[in-house]
Amino acid sequence: MLGSEVISTFSHFNKKLHSLVCWFSGKKRKWPFYILMICVLMLLVMKYNMVESPISSQYFMGFFTNGTSDHLHLEHLDLLVPAVQNPDDSSEVISYENLVSGLLIPRNFSQEEKRSVQTWKYLKPLVAKAAALPHFVEAIQEAKVAWETLMASVEEERLFHIGNGSISRKAKDKQCPYSVSKMNDTELGKSGFKLQIPCGLVQGSSVTVIGTPVGLLGNFQIDLRGTELPGEPDPPIILHYNVRLHGDKVTEDPVIVQNTWTAPNDWGPEERCPSPSENAGKVDELDQCNPMVGKENKRKPALSKHFNSSKRTPELKNIDSPKTYFPFKQGYPSVATLRVGLEGIQMTVDGKHITSFAYRDSLEPWLVNDVRISGDLKLHSVLASGLPSSEDVDHAVDLETLKAIPLGTKQQLDLFIGIFSTANNFKRRMAVRRTWMQYDSVRNGKVAVRFFVGLHKNTMVNEELWNEARTYGDTQLMPFVDYYSLITLKSVAICVYGTKAVNAKYIMKTDDDAFVRVDEILASLNEKNIKQGLLYGLINYDSEPHRDPESKWYISPEEWPEDKYPPWAHGPGYVISHDIADLVVRKHKKRRLKMFKLEDVAMGMWIADLKKGGLAIQYVNDDRVYNTGCTDGYVVAHYQEPREMLCLWQRLSEGRGAICCNRR
Repeated sequence: MLGSEVISTFSHFNKKLHSLVCWFSGKKRKWPFYILMICVLMLLVMKYNMVESPISSQYFMGFFTNGTSDHLHLEHLDLLVPAVQNPDDSSEVISYENLVSGLLIPRNFSQEEKRSVQTWKYLKPLVAKAAALPHFVEAIQEAKVAWETLMASVEEERLFHIGNGSISRKAKDKQCPYSVSKMNDTELGKSGFKLQIPCGLVQGSSVTVIGTPVGLLGNFQIDLRGTELPGEPDPPIILHYNVRLHGDKVTEDPVIVQNTWTAPNDWGPEERCPSPSENAGKVDELDQCNPMVGKENKRKPALSKHFNSSKRTPELKNIDSPKTYFPFKQGYPSVATLRVGLEGIQMTVDGKHITSFAYRDSLEPWLVNDVRISGDLKLHSVLASGLPSSEDVDHAVDLETLKAIPLGTKQQLDLFIGIFSTANNFKRRMAVRRTWMQYDSVRNGKVAVRFFVGLHKNTMVNEELWNEARTYGDTQLMPFVDYYSLITLKSVAICVYGTKAVNAKYIMKTDDDAFVRVDEILASLNEKNIKQGLLYGLINYDSEPHRDPESKWYISPEEWPEDKYPPWAHGPGYVISHDIADLVVRKHKKRRLKMFKLEDVAMGMWIADLKKGGLAIQYVNDDRVYNTGCTDGYVVAHYQEPREMLCLWQRLSEGRGAICCNRR
């Protein structure tokens, strides 16, 4: 419709221009002057049309044609998309075409590689609404850089392979090690010490620093830093752990200060230990600040008037027991370990829990690029362990059984399962492949499972992810860098895949740390036999938005003004019927889908809108879907580590039933 208006306008302009030319042809005038006037008039009319219809100059290009060529092509979008409004600066308008141009260069992909980006062509309209999500613009900008770097590496590898007839050593080497360390007594200079973290951190990773505070003050800092981006003065600091043995401007007593830093927002709010607040809260069920931390204050025993020095009274047994103490001391070595948890990062010193620090928006642990240590510290050693490491494909004895069955276009499925995962969660994906993705219904093609993974800022991680995707054929790469605030886009992508790439009766969403009993899910769906308007899972009928700005799940009144959410199903495992997924995709294509950063709640909102529009919705609650751990008889068990996944699968394989391995 808009295109026809533009064509009509220019057709009218051409008629006027033709009349002017005919008029001038019959006059003896000075041609250069009138030609100049005509050109100016043309420019003014064109500028007017572009102002009135700015979308005529903005295109979001697709990624694949439907042809049989092995080449990756560009195609123009049938829906013209306006420029993106930068959420950080409403006055700045960004061309989406410029943002994604690096993602759209044609590539000579194999069929296996093309399958890894199969959903990209269906995500064209996402920009119209996704720009409202936090960090969307930067996630696209960072993805552009990451994708261009990855493609350059892939092309280099391909050329090497063609020239040498064999896979290069680089491809065979394990690029993401399990641990990295530095063992050396070092006096830190002005530049400090840096330990590179090759592939980021994941839950369970740890960084251990052994050192002795020295010098006049004994103050030192440990920084977990992200990737340095072009145009930014310094990389973001995901955790700044600052030990001040002689206090600071706020206190003269020793204190630990924790914070974050980013170029756009500078320093965030400080968290201090000892905490000035008595209600500092908890992270991963651990105190943000251990109440024992403070200025060293030893207990004084109460002495009796008849104190006999030859007898040690019971009170004297606690003479050296401190009421409060500070974990670091000048001239004394200490072993400090930062451990990555589910909700935040914990610090233990000499085996005792000291602090917890909750993750902040856009500063996720998988983005950590290095550890920087500076200050008055004699550093004895640094060890980072439990790092994400990828599988050595060359030595995988069960490789063929782990590969996904290729799917045809619009293949009929009973169930499609989409799994949220992040790029460096290699171990979790391998655990899923070796466990519940081995159900007969998955291996015979009635059920399909795919991981939905955003790009990473780290080139090494992206290279490993790309190799993994083309090896196993079960990974869908997303055209943006993973941030927690953007996971709703993956929900849309799962609906797209389940209705466009394949044709599934039901579509399920789960996480890479969830164990899914596929047979029981299918049995429940067949028993209910609800073909339309179904939301199945652990349904929450009465929840409210978090209004605490410090909460990870904080929702402002602007994002959701109502006091209650509509019914929604918890994210570790919910199922929707095909018609709901299809309507979500249709609304998404028309740019009428509300983007909300809590993906499971967002799905509840979309379904509530469909219900208002006349669709009959049936909410089916199943309390065997556990969103906080595992209980015997589970259908879905959440927060399961890889070793627990393998244990659960072994118990099922041995006929022992759905018995948990580690109850939480």
